[in-house]
Amino acid sequence: MATPWSKTYKGEGHTFRKYKEGDHVWSNLGTKIFEGDHTHKCPTYVHRTPPCQGSCPSGEDIRGWLQIVRGIEKPPADMSWQEYAFRRSTDANPFPSQMGRVCPAPCEDGCNRNEVEDFVGINAVEQFLGDFATSQGFKFEAPSQLSGKRVAIIGGGPAGLAAAYQLRRKGHASTIFEEHEELGGMMRYGIPGYRTPRQQLDAEINRILEMGDIEVRNNTRIGRDITVDELENTYDAVLWAVGCQAGRALPVPGGDAPNCVSGVKFLEAFNTGRLRVSAEKVVCVGGGDTSIDVVSVARRLGHIKSNNPKERPELVVHGFTAQDAAQVAAREGAQVTLTALFQREEMTAAEHEVNDALKEGVTILNGVLPVEVLLTEDGRACGLKMVECELIDGRPSPKEGTEFQLDCDLVVSAIGQGGDLAGLEVMDNGRGLIDADNFYQVPGKPGHFVAGDIIRPHLLTTAIGQASIASESIDQYFKGEQQKRRPKVDVHHFDLMNKLRESKLEPEEYDHQQKWGTAAAKFAIHNFEDRSSHEIVHADELYLGHFAYTPRNKRGEKVPTSEQVLGHFEERVIGLSEEQAVGEAKRCMSCGMCFECDNCVIYCPQDAVFRVKKTESTTGRYVDTDYTRCIGCHICADVCPTGYIDMGLGE
Repeated sequence: MATPWSKTYKGEGHTFRKYKEGDHVWSNLGTKIFEGDHTHKCPTYVHRTPPCQGSCPSGEDIRGWLQIVRGIEKPPADMSWQEYAFRRSTDANPFPSQMGRVCPAPCEDGCNRNEVEDFVGINAVEQFLGDFATSQGFKFEAPSQLSGKRVAIIGGGPAGLAAAYQLRRKGHASTIFEEHEELGGMMRYGIPGYRTPRQQLDAEINRILEMGDIEVRNNTRIGRDITVDELENTYDAVLWAVGCQAGRALPVPGGDAPNCVSGVKFLEAFNTGRLRVSAEKVVCVGGGDTSIDVVSVARRLGHIKSNNPKERPELVVHGFTAQDAAQVAAREGAQVTLTALFQREEMTAAEHEVNDALKEGVTILNGVLPVEVLLTEDGRACGLKMVECELIDGRPSPKEGTEFQLDCDLVVSAIGQGGDLAGLEVMDNGRGLIDADNFYQVPGKPGHFVAGDIIRPHLLTTAIGQASIASESIDQYFKGEQQKRRPKVDVHHFDLMNKLRESKLEPEEYDHQQKWGTAAAKFAIHNFEDRSSHEIVHADELYLGHFAYTPRNKRGEKVPTSEQVLGHFEERVIGLSEEQAVGEAKRCMSCGMCFECDNCVIYCPQDAVFRVKKTESTTGRYVDTDYTRCIGCHICADVCPTGYIDMGLGE
């Protein structure tokens, strides 16, 4: 019999179709049930990694802290669920408030809920936890006893700070060397304060420093103030987390004009308070997140009418001068254009950031390529010659006869970043970066480790994840241990044994005596298999029909219009309330882990599946199977929404 449905129901309140278009045979469920016992297969409970965690570069146990927020996994008796979720989240990433705001959330792209109606708003819940932790003054715990080892961390950005945090948790002290006046790296100097509020940023940095035995030396550049040899002679290990602070110039004739600046330096000048107004006509070449920040800042700053050459914005960006606060009162709106090589749907910038920029009055030109910077007689850029292009084999190909010109007073290049290794040539791999092996050691340099953009520019969360692994490698280096092979799914996983230990349900000690009939013995965790280190559970393994259509709890936004944007520096994101955060966490499908829905208990025709006694129950051990009753009908596996049950025991 053919399926009676002929249209896609996604987005119309329905979430699941049993049969795809073209299917015409109803399966005989009765036969499957009554013949199933011939397979001798019985259910076993298998823990796998959900795709959100598999997609998270910092490897957060996302499903775990969402389970806590929604009330499935219970906190210890002396701890609130908010603190428990915060601590689970920050096991991998000490910046939930910052990442909840600015991370482009690859976890949400990977979320299996996309196959139902829409992803879970993971970083909205993460922001709630981070802001709640700040408001309540939550602190990080650190061991009182130190190893006696101290690590030199070069760079106080997300990678360096995350490394200091993870090392301190392992009992190692550190000294952070930072070239700028303050810590934070790209979170402070690369992202505008209306996206990463400085009060929240400072709170998360201070929480790390308050762990103790983390020394900070600001305004210090290695290779200028301190040599690499001095580091090696003073510290037990060195972690390079210098980031990529150098922007790439436009690779076209005239691209070195004085009023052609990099996006990185433009944003740094703004974030340090030196750049208070921009130019009348600003053209930014890019298409990524940095370029969106540039044009949004330029629209907010506006310009002033002045004939004083010393007030030109490029002089501020290059560090030759700073603008007077009095200029702000006279500023007017700026014409800001963003050009992108890719079409809008292929831009690397987050879609909502692109939408916000358009609302703020930025003009975006897609599928265009700069070919020349047009110069005045005194060598300043006055225009940008562009051409429409198409991508052929991944390379832009200009379209003949499509040239046009954009007038400009300031050109900002946001086409990529590189490292600034002046004075550190001994670390340079020849491309302005530092090499790393699989354990984030610098090849051929024992005691030297590396993390963050200086390996390859990527996301903030990537730098944080690399710092975590580098910290493990440093710990093993100090202990003289051989590096362990990294797991295939290299993230922070839920650990059932730790949970049982926390709940005082740890298995009894094994007496190592051979016995028969050990299914009820208390010295082992029975019928459970942990495959989380090498398997990610796919939507095909879930029973999606269990999940009702549930709209996402979206954060509010205060995005100014083109008429309101001048001088608008208020935070754009309005965080979720506690009720909304809990509601959003409940949309998590708990892929790869039981979330106590009772389907397997209710639908088992033999009453073989049963709930574990409340005194012995915890996350991951909510149900069990009486194998003297089980006939291998596999209904429990069919109706398990999370893919937690496999029919395999007994093979």
